[in-house]
Amino acid sequence: MEKKFMGFSWSLVGVLMFIMILIAKSKSVDAITCQEALLSLMPCRPFLTGGESTPVATCCSAVANINAAATTTAIRKDLCRCLEAASRSEGVDPDKAKQLPQLCGVTVAISFDPTINCDTIK
Repeated sequence: MEKKFMGFSWSLVGVLMFIMILIAKSKSVDAITCQEALLSLMPCRPFLTGGESTPVATCCSAVANINAAATTTAIRKDLCRCLEAASRSEGVDPDKAKQLPQLCGVTVAISFDPTINCDTIK
């Protein structure tokens, strides 16, 4: 005899719980991580370090995607700190970083300027 929980078989309850966990996780993991942001910005490196005069299309797509993922003040501040630290270690030209959103035609909610005070980000 199959055991039941509130009239449902245990296997059905297990499947429903699994689906609910997946849905909950997908909603809570919508923030972009520092590593994801840095990996997506790899096509921007030649421009940001002075090797290229203009950013490539894949770089601009990354800028737009990162900006779209920066949906809260906390995410924007975290990304700002992440980009600031990476800029120092990768030899990013601060002027090029400031120009990047404009050259890509993206109005950003986060700053790509490595000299900005990230605590002032809203």
